[in-house]
Amino acid sequence: MTKYALVGDVGGTNARLALCEIDNGALSQTRTFSTEDYDSLEAVIRTFLNEQSEQIKHACIAIACPITDDWVEMTNHDWAFSTSQMKASLGLEALEIINDFTAVAMAIPALSAQDVMQFGGKAVIKDKPIAVYGAGTGLGVSHLVHVDQRWVSLPGEGGHVDFAANSEEEDMIMDVLRAELGHVSAERILSGSGLVNLYRAIVKSDDRVPESLKPRDVSQRALDDSCTDCKRALALFCVILGRFGGNLALNLGTFGGVYIAGGIVPRFLEFFKASGFRAAFEDKGRFKSYVADIPVYLITHDNPGLLGAGGHLRQVLGRIL
Repeated sequence: MTKYALVGDVGGTNARLALCEIDNGALSQTRTFSTEDYDSLEAVIRTFLNEQSEQIKHACIAIACPITDDWVEMTNHDWAFSTSQMKASLGLEALEIINDFTAVAMAIPALSAQDVMQFGGKAVIKDKPIAVYGAGTGLGVSHLVHVDQRWVSLPGEGGHVDFAANSEEEDMIMDVLRAELGHVSAERILSGSGLVNLYRAIVKSDDRVPESLKPRDVSQRALDDSCTDCKRALALFCVILGRFGGNLALNLGTFGGVYIAGGIVPRFLEFFKASGFRAAFEDKGRFKSYVADIPVYLITHDNPGLLGAGGHLRQVLGRIL
């Protein structure tokens, strides 16, 4: 067997590729390509492989779209391909295509204490179920369970479950958004556009006219204390993020930990630390004591998608994570 495999994490804007050492999962030769510069994913992979001196026969690519069969069509890009045809064209023995959030979940067993930041709870219980969710362009959700010395990712579309208001303020938000959107999912609140939805709903519930803001505008105005409405929106975002994480903990008894991924929270980390996130996570009535010991971790690793693609492939190749 060759020493290295190819791993990738592909989104609508960038494609990140790296080599993964099959025995220990270490990443090297990491490169980022702009998807606008290439006609296909295969072209990006060829460019990367042509730069390498290692023989590559195995690959795993994580992509931001549903993966259901051989034909893959990206959600936020026009790339589309047949997995089997690309495998043959690249001369690979194995090519795994997985969802990007499946990769984030599969990264968790490889994360060290330096790759995460803990928010409350106690220590994880080894091999117990894990939940991972991430606020970014959308709201990704996955679970990870340990079965017969293997980690099994349980992907789904948990970000689209109903938003559950649990305070008078959240009731007002719900009323405004329901009138606009009809169905109000968690993603309508816990995502980049969700932060804007929160700001707009706060202003409109007070019979005022909101400004046309982007997510970064809302968070920046909240952080520099120049807009009370934006600060309320960001504070409410943190609380609802906590409520949602607590729901995931209840769903599967995730005493292996709840992990937050995605690019939004790191933008306002100090604000998040001082927010009502953890109190909302534990605000489960009669089951407060049940979730109180469950730790929450913010993933700070630079490339969890690449790390998880490597973990998935290594497990397929018979390694124990």
